[in-house]
Amino acid sequence: MQIHFILVEPAVPENVGSAARAIKTMGFSSFRLVNTKAHLNEKASWLAHASNEILENAKVFETLKDATSDIDWIIGTSAKKRRVNEDYYPVNKINELIQSKANTIKNLAIVFGREESGLTNDELKLCDVVTSVPMKTTYPSLNLAQSVMIYAYTLSMLEYDDEEKPNKKSNQAELNILKTNTENILSEIGFVNDSSIYNRIMERLMILGEKDIHLLLSIEHKLNEKLKK
Repeated sequence: MQIHFILVEPAVPENVGSAARAIKTMGFSSFRLVNTKAHLNEKASWLAHASNEILENAKVFETLKDATSDIDWIIGTSAKKRRVNEDYYPVNKINELIQSKANTIKNLAIVFGREESGLTNDELKLCDVVTSVPMKTTYPSLNLAQSVMIYAYTLSMLEYDDEEKPNKKSNQAELNILKTNTENILSEIGFVNDSSIYNRIMERLMILGEKDIHLLLSIEHKLNEKLKK
């Protein structure tokens, strides 16, 4: 499994440098940035401290959608709830969620928003699950680099079988097929893709385990046969 850290429009070079240092310290290397040049500032290099190759190799994209086009599963981070009907998972539960996906994930992204405003609602909709760091007090809040460190440390403890299994690629494809099939079925029966219930269905769909994915694919296959008649 490849884990990618994505920062959306970070404005403070020191935060970008510290984030690069955090992910390298915890054994990661993939760093993606959205709509920023903060990593080119010398202040970012100062804070990166022996992690400058992470900054130099960072991939820059215009939008979060572009940055996640090759990602199987996207974890968004948020300091506060935007909508009451969403599930927000504490950071200490994300490894359990990832492990429940078994072999359905090859590329995973953890996404962090802007220092001042975080991720927008539209950007959160691109994420399959949303997580947060539970805090004892609401102020002072964690800054961007501190948040990256917490998630990098948590993900560094993730245990999974790194060996290529015969059905691994098939399972990854099945998750994408399930997502596409569900989108088509919801559209066919009249659910609008920007409605709260549509987003809620897709959110719950993307946390299903491997066995549940197989089960739902069988149901959708039968349902599609009925809809085509």
